Amino acid sequence: MRIVIIIVRVLMGLLLLFASLNYFFHFVAEPQQTGAMKVFSDGITATVYLMPLVKVVELLCGLSLVSGKFLKLFAIVLIPITLNILLINVYLMPSGIPIAGTLFLGNLVIVYSNWSSYKNLFTA
Repeated sequence: MRIVIIIVRVLMGLLLLFASLNYFFHFVAEPQQTGAMKVFSDGITATVYLMPLVKVVELLCGLSLVSGKFLKLFAIVLIPITLNILLINVYLMPSGIPIAGTLFLGNLVIVYSNWSSYKNLFTA
């Protein structure tokens, strides 16, 4: 089971690293967006700070997942990001649900594998 967790962690980390570095350095052209997704994307872009902030946090989380350092902290930090990615795909871009769902599920697996470290947060 430990090897499965390591594989999930590294694959998620590489995906997050690629997505965040692609945002900053444009390795691969992003697909053209249409409809509600374009409106949503334009709104986030108009805030100026939000996407760079999210991508920096994704970069830090990806580095943590690949290296295994500060894993317990960044697995929790990553939950709202992966949940948001999943919900955006569910409501605005259904073609991305398989990848987004896998990313969210992988995040939950990593949190569950370290659950003993989080138990004290939920006790009185």
